[in-house]
Amino acid sequence: MAQYAAELDGVFVALADPTRRAVVRRLGLGPTSVGDLAREFPMTLPSFMKHVRTLESTGLIHTVKSGRVRTCVLNRERLVLVDDWLAEQHRIWDERTDRLEQFVTNLKENQQ
Repeated sequence: MAQYAAELDGVFVALADPTRRAVVRRLGLGPTSVGDLAREFPMTLPSFMKHVRTLESTGLIHTVKSGRVRTCVLNRERLVLVDDWLAEQHRIWDERTDRLEQFVTNLKENQQ
C-alpha cells in the first residue's frame, strides 16, 4: 500500500505542473520527438528536459533514442493509477452522500 501511495504521489506531483500536463495531453495524440514537443513551450531546451525527466521518472512517459532523435511516448497504463484513485474517491463519496440522503429521509419520516 505504501508503494502504491508513493507512486500515486509521484504521478500527481508530475501532473501538478501545467507544462507537464500539456506534454501528457500532446503525447495522448501519439509519440513525438523532444524537439517537436519543446518548440510548443516558451523555454530553453534544458529547462524543458527537466519536465521530460520528471515525467519519465514517474513512468508517465518513456523515451526512445534513434540516432540523434529522442522520441517521447505516453505510458497510458500509468494513468490507470490516477483513474483507479479517482474511481475509489467517487465510490467513497457516493456512499457518503447515499448515507446522508438516507439519514435525512429517515429524519423527515421520524418527524412526521
